[in-house]
Amino acid sequence: MQLIDDLINRPYDALYGDARLGVRPTSGVRYWYTRIVVFVICVAVGFYACLFVRQLNTDPRKEVRESLASQLETNTDEVRDLNKQIEQLRTQIDQQNTQHGLSAAQRMVQHDDMTSGLLPVEGPGITMSLANSVSAQGTSINAPADGSAKIRVITDTDLQQLVSLLWQGGAEAIAINGHRLGAQTSIRTAAGSILIGTDPVHSPYRIQAIGNADALAEWMGSKHLAALYDSYNRAGIHPEISKERMMRLNAATAGGIVVAQRSE
Repeated sequence: MQLIDDLINRPYDALYGDARLGVRPTSGVRYWYTRIVVFVICVAVGFYACLFVRQLNTDPRKEVRESLASQLETNTDEVRDLNKQIEQLRTQIDQQNTQHGLSAAQRMVQHDDMTSGLLPVEGPGITMSLANSVSAQGTSINAPADGSAKIRVITDTDLQQLVSLLWQGGAEAIAINGHRLGAQTSIRTAAGSILIGTDPVHSPYRIQAIGNADALAEWMGSKHLAALYDSYNRAGIHPEISKERMMRLNAATAGGIVVAQRSE
């Protein structure tokens, strides 16, 4: 208890207090030297503290994300170039086949490729254009759709529905914003964007369909799809359909066959 009492009530040693009573001569050089040293130490501590705080505020994953984004853009460009080369080679094959004539098997293969979207096609048809409402510009497609024009945007489900209706109405080939739909082409949402296969598309959306232009225009018109058009109009989305005498759709991206084999 005595030790605790001394520690609380008499923290300084008596001799230490007496020593502080004496007057020590202080030179001007030592006075300013001490203050300069303290100032330099404070500046150094503040500098390193600022560096530490800035390091805490930086995102170490930013460089990794930028590197991955750059690689993705490079790979996307390479895939796009390869698809163009494939389309050019298919065009050359078609020209050679036309010059030398087609056998029954070759005509069947050509018909199957055309049906599955692996060959560029042209013919009459319709173009259906639709875009998000002005009040919904910049709204994510992942926002909940409750019928309000402020948040109602065109989603992948809407495009899937329109494409299904076009197939049902007799369309023979379809493309969305220039991307042809093939047998393996998907319409889905990823990272806040609508993807046609692996290619992102954005509003406004332009759906081209080759087929009987009059029949397709009537099938996709507001009279036949009154409920769908009413839903779009309430959200500020106004589809427009135009007939085309002739349009050309490029070939779809061909998927690789790994597991499937030809049946003998």
